Amino acid sequence: MKKQENEVRNKMVVVRMNNTEFEKVENLRKKTTERYLSSYLRKLSLEKPVTVKYRNQSADDFLKEMLGLKKELNGIGNNFNQAVHKLHLLDKIPEFRAWVSQYDGLQKSLVSKVEEIKLKVNQLYEQWLLK
Repeated sequence: MKKQENEVRNKMVVVRMNNTEFEKVENLRKKTTERYLSSYLRKLSLEKPVTVKYRNQSADDFLKEMLGLKKELNGIGNNFNQAVHKLHLLDKIPEFRAWVSQYDGLQKSLVSKVEEIKLKVNQLYEQWLLK
């Protein structure tokens, strides 16, 4: 598919900057959704809108803690699953059979809550990635 005549960019503008100036412009670009410096500068010079990313540091810190908690809950859930599985192997002894049946529901409840927490943390993580 061929670009229309007015879409082809065949004119070049050269701007010279020292390292400090370039770093400042590049840091400003990184705070936007623009991937390329050329498109960022083009939008600025043509007075077109530039979308600036906003990061909430307290939300980032909260999300970091939640991701750590998610890992810990995952480990606890896995350990609990292994313990219940081993107890199922000992169900020939009547006391263990009663204990296993009593805590089998608790295990399923714990696993479902851990999965629910993981889902919520993932949703929050995806939401903050988009911002």
